[in-house]
Order: sequence, then C-alpha cells, then structure tokens
Amino acid sequence: MYAVIETGGKQYRVEVGTQLEVELLDAEPGKTITLDRVLLVADGDQASIGQPVVSGAQVSAEVVSQIRGPKTISFKYRPKARSRVKKGHRQELTVLRISDIVLGGKSAAADSKKAADAAKTERLRLEEAAAAQAKKDAELAAKLAVTAEPSKPAAKPAKAAAKKTTTKAPATKASAKTDAASAKAAPAKAAPAAKKPAAKAKAAPTESKADAPAKKPTRATKKDE
Repeated sequence: MYAVIETGGKQYRVEVGTQLEVELLDAEPGKTITLDRVLLVADGDQASIGQPVVSGAQVSAEVVSQIRGPKTISFKYRPKARSRVKKGHRQELTVLRISDIVLGGKSAAADSKKAADAAKTERLRLEEAAAAQAKKDAELAAKLAVTAEPSKPAAKPAKAAAKKTTTKAPATKASAKTDAASAKAAPAKAAPAAKKPAAKAKAAPTESKADAPAKKPTRATKKDE
C-alpha cells in the first residue's frame, strides 16, 4: 500500500518506512504527527483518488529531526548599472519517517507486519529461540558465579600451609648437601687401603711361577731299579 500526500505545497509518494525531507513543520523530534492532505491511496489493484483529498485516509509520520538543506547561491547582475547582488540561502527542513497509512479501517503497518511474519522461515525462528535460550543460560551462569564468590576465602589456610612447607625446604637442601659432601669424602680416604691388597695379590702369582719347576716329578731310570 502506498499514498500520495501534500505538505508544504509539494507532493510526495510514500510507503510504510519511507523517510523524506519536507518543508519545516512545527513539531519536535520524536513526536508523531498526522498528515490529512492525502491525495491518493493505492492497495494492489485498487486505488482511491481524492477530489481533492481522499475521505477517511490518514498518514501517520514520526518526526526524526529538524535540519537545514544545502546552501543555494543567488546572484543578480545588472549591466551598465554597477549593480551586483549575491545572496545565500539554506532552507529549514523536517525529516519524517512514515509509520502507517490508514484507509477505511485498513492499516498498512499491520499488513506489512503480517507479511514479514509470514516470510520468516522455520530456520530463522529456531535461531531466534536458540539465541533467547543462550541469553537465559548466560544470565543463570552469571547468577551462579555471583553466589559462588563468597566461598573463596576458605582456601586461604591451604595457602598459608603451603608457604610454611616452602620455608622449611631450604634447611633440608642444606642438610642434603652436607650429607653428599661427607659421602664423597669417605670413599676418598678408603681408596688407598683398597689399593694395597691388590698389589700383594699381583705379587703372589709371580712367586708361585718361580717355584713351579722344582716341583716337577722325576723320571724313574733303570739304575734306580
């Protein structure tokens, strides 16, 4: 559905959601105004033409802002008269956003909303439901986290015990070093005593080798018989 409206001596073709700039209107931004000068309303193949306006037709619009248009320059020059006039002008404008078109109890905004709802697919509806559920889950998780925070001070005694154990650790390291040093020193002193029996053991086989020829048995001869 669309309509043709008249405001500020100009005509505009508008639909629901159309944003346009019209001549300055006495309305503050954020307010909703009604435009009664509706010249034509068309819905599909049906059209209502006003003479000069359509009876019972209304167009609702929201005032977005009050602005000034682009600067226009007017220059007037008269030859041989030494007359030159230059002027600048910026027109005051009102920005409107069309919110609804009503004719005979039928609303264009309601029709567009129904069409938008019908155009939504099942996938989009599921995505919206999933997003809503995720939001609820996030809120619940935040509440649980807030309730769980007071239980944190109970962990302080464990930290204190850990600090005590760490302070005792250097003493154990020092004693371990002294034990290791004494263990290294003890084998070093016993080493010379262990070398002497090895020397004697080496000398003993040499003596046995020297006595070996004397112990050989003698052969019996005929003279001895």
